[in-house]
Amino acid sequence: MSYCCTCINVQGFFIFAIMGRAFEFRKARKMKRWSAMARTFTRIGKDIAMSVRDGGPNPETNSRLRAVIQNAKAANIPKDNIERAIKRASDKSTENYKEVLFEGYGPHGIAILVETATDNNNRTVANIRSYFTKCNGNLGTSGSVEFMFDHTCNFRILAEDLDVEELELEFIDYGVGEVFVDDDGILLYASFENFGTIQKELELRKIPILSSGFERIPTTTKSLSLEQSEEVEKLIEKIEGDDDVQNIYHNMV
Repeated sequence: MSYCCTCINVQGFFIFAIMGRAFEFRKARKMKRWSAMARTFTRIGKDIAMSVRDGGPNPETNSRLRAVIQNAKAANIPKDNIERAIKRASDKSTENYKEVLFEGYGPHGIAILVETATDNNNRTVANIRSYFTKCNGNLGTSGSVEFMFDHTCNFRILAEDLDVEELELEFIDYGVGEVFVDDDGILLYASFENFGTIQKELELRKIPILSSGFERIPTTTKSLSLEQSEEVEKLIEKIEGDDDVQNIYHNMV
């Protein structure tokens, strides 16, 4: 079978176009993944700095730092990076981050909480306010939204050789309210103030903690149309892109 030059050129251009789109697609996915990893490393680095500031650089006597190190390992952050971050945080010349909580409403009355760690509060306030304003939202005052969320803690532990029902019954006394099982292990949920008690008991029992953290779970949720949801997502994306932002929570479903 023979092809004329025009057909060959068209066919070649078509293949090149497909390969080009595939390359751009893979490149975009890779850049997005790298960007997410960079944000995770930055967030955990700030967590380490604040943990060392509050409790010292020794993880054996600093329970918060132990938890952050566990999370760093779960995020595949190299051990050397973790140790360097602790060393930097131990230096008195290290930037002093402050935890600041922002509350507001996004488009269509969606409640939004933003946890930040900043070394320049004026900059962070100005940035967060601008995101809300540009996306038809309103930055609220302290207490205007926080009451709509339950502040919880969680622990992910290995499921091997553990009776989940027995574990749940035993840890009720330590504040655990819910227990879930998935492919990655067992997840324990409790109120924020029970974090230290549960961490200590898990360590006493030598139950490996894979990761731990805090969440703000909305007590009520609000459904929106696809178009309305996209408006809220636009605001969330802007906030998440800020270097000072650690976590963002909302009540949209």
